[in-house]
Amino acid sequence: MSIAASQNTANGDSHNLLFGYLLWLLGFTGAHRFYYGKPVTGTIWFFTLGLCGFGWLIDAFLIPGMERQAQRRYPEGRLNYSLAWLLLTYLGAFGIHRFYMGKIWTGLLYLCTGGLFLVGIVYDFWTLNEQVAELNG
Repeated sequence: MSIAASQNTANGDSHNLLFGYLLWLLGFTGAHRFYYGKPVTGTIWFFTLGLCGFGWLIDAFLIPGMERQAQRRYPEGRLNYSLAWLLLTYLGAFGIHRFYMGKIWTGLLYLCTGGLFLVGIVYDFWTLNEQVAELNG
């Protein structure tokens, strides 16, 4: 086994580069930054439309580094980070991402309250990587 192959096995494949670039296409929302575990700058990108587009363009070159950092920081496991993010992004108000993580009670709560009146969805955008990492750990 080569050194690179053993490093890939050790680091896992928790976050996907292609998925990060797909989120980057909506970069003015900061979605790719949230995905790679950067909630503060994700929020800044959201409120400034990707720093008026300049930050969005620069991120096209920074995403590979963000992906490597996320690979080291978040362990791979039975739950897929990309799928959890996809479910949160498009079905968060229905709590589908919470059902996926096995959090049935909060999934039902989100389903009945529209993601706790959207406040829960914001919380999950800030903490989803840590939630999945804890369950994968």
